[in-house]
Amino acid sequence: MSAPTPAMFIADSTGLDFLNSVATPVSVTVDWIDDGKGLLDWLAQAGLVPNDVLAAMQGGAMPGELDDLAGRARDLREWFREFVLAHKGRPLTAASLRELDPLNALLARDEGFSRVTAIGSGAIGFERVRRWTSPESLLLPIGEAMAKLVSEEDFSYVKACEGPTCTLLFADHTRGHVRRWCSMSACGNRAKQLAHRHRVATRGA
Repeated sequence: MSAPTPAMFIADSTGLDFLNSVATPVSVTVDWIDDGKGLLDWLAQAGLVPNDVLAAMQGGAMPGELDDLAGRARDLREWFREFVLAHKGRPLTAASLRELDPLNALLARDEGFSRVTAIGSGAIGFERVRRWTSPESLLLPIGEAMAKLVSEEDFSYVKACEGPTCTLLFADHTRGHVRRWCSMSACGNRAKQLAHRHRVATRGA
């Protein structure tokens, strides 16, 4: 189904939000990167690529180039989904590294560089700069978000929403790691309503 805007950012992790760029929060599947325009819109909403870069890429792309790139992004997303679903709920170990070769291959294409620069009130700072040399470079910040997920997140607390039809994933950063739902206003409330109806029906029986 063509995606409405805005996209959903409920995961507390950009790497998982990328997986949630296709979702079935209720009963209809929505894909926010089903074409090139969708990919650019999602990158803008995620804050991963500056708007002027996205505009330049859109203006300079060959016909069909961004749609092809969106297809590659979807392939990357589904490969990474398999990895996350296979490992969620327990800590990652170095043994998992061999499964991440496609991610490292993507990151190896980065043509970025580091530099010292003026920051704040004239002090000198250090920053990482990316060269946006081609549409393909738009995948690099997604790769970085995925790399941060696997290197910085405790996979013990990577969870899937418990909504019966929901496909959303999230990192549980709550106290005591008790989060069960993508959103209390969505799946959480539906679960409460179902539980209430069940209790009423049980008492009536």
